[in-house]
Amino acid sequence: MDVRGTVDPGFESVRDAFIRNFEQRGERGAAVAVYHHGRKTVDLWGGTRDVDGTAPWAVDTVQIVRSATKGVAAAVPLLLHQRGQLDLDAPVAAYWPEFKANGKDRTLVRHLLSHRAGVPVLDRPLTTAEAADGESGPAAVAAQAPVWEPGTDHGYHAQTYSWLLGELVRRVTGRTIGRWVAEEISRPLAADFWIGLPDEEAHRVGRVGPVETPQVAGAITTRPKRSVVEAYADPTSLTRRAFGAIDPLPDENDPVYRGAELPASAGISTARGLARIYAATIGEVDGRRLFAPATVALARTEESAGMDRVLVVGTRFGLGFMLHGPASPLLSPGSFGHPGRGGSLGFADPESGVAFGYVTNGHQKNVTADPRAQALVRAVRAAVDARP
Repeated sequence: MDVRGTVDPGFESVRDAFIRNFEQRGERGAAVAVYHHGRKTVDLWGGTRDVDGTAPWAVDTVQIVRSATKGVAAAVPLLLHQRGQLDLDAPVAAYWPEFKANGKDRTLVRHLLSHRAGVPVLDRPLTTAEAADGESGPAAVAAQAPVWEPGTDHGYHAQTYSWLLGELVRRVTGRTIGRWVAEEISRPLAADFWIGLPDEEAHRVGRVGPVETPQVAGAITTRPKRSVVEAYADPTSLTRRAFGAIDPLPDENDPVYRGAELPASAGISTARGLARIYAATIGEVDGRRLFAPATVALARTEESAGMDRVLVVGTRFGLGFMLHGPASPLLSPGSFGHPGRGGSLGFADPESGVAFGYVTNGHQKNVTADPRAQALVRAVRAAVDARP
């Protein structure tokens, strides 16, 4: 397997795991990057740029990262809070008056960020064009009646998170979330990550698509329970309706979708871009840092835990970030980040100083714990534990 890039001494196990993903776990094209205490220690890529092609993955290839976008987007409200521009305990309607319709007047900003707002579904799903137009989505979630009383339970807002968070940021800052991320996070850090891909970067994006998950003898099974699959198969379930808030399912290779500012699902990134941003949340990267220590504490403080009404498994969320747990294993109990359905993953672990990014063009049938990503995480853990 032709794997390119570099690893620092002591992190060779990550390269070995990355190669095995191609040999044993059905990988087509992917990249992985690791920062350790602000220094890049792993930067690898291999396979094909397109899931259905033969051209090699290049050093600058980028891919859609699905819900791993949510983790970077979650940094925005925390940075606004850090700067004194956003009160996490204020009603959402204090910034977005239309949102109080249909019993949502007491929905707090922290409820919105921790998947407790009660609006994971839309009574009328949006088309891809409506989802991307910047107006239809916010109007739909503002008018939507909650499925449960906001703040009393939690369920993954798979698609509606785009318009909930995006509109909140626009009301507070006057900027779209894609522009805010570009100007305040990606450019200052020199990180390849976009919510709304610029036309001039379109040539770098590889095609994504579904791939089968091979059965590996002796592998640790981290797939969601059968109940998730059954719930998704039921068109009336919260699971299916939450993931189906855009209907029909969008073509992720469509340039219009790639250019949409959808912070729940349509971020475009390199692995090193994801890892670099997470590294800057827990320490300095080339002299720049995003989160103050108090904000790091907020990022990994549990806000929601237990049976998730949408994912139908036990999940843990902080303020926008998914936290380490059986449904989404990260590096340690203190880690915070977010997976993308079917593969991609980004997270930070303050205790070890590790920041991790993995992107792939092959989407396997999993929701939160991809076996390829988990193999890489285990290799990182072993490398860090072995260091003096």
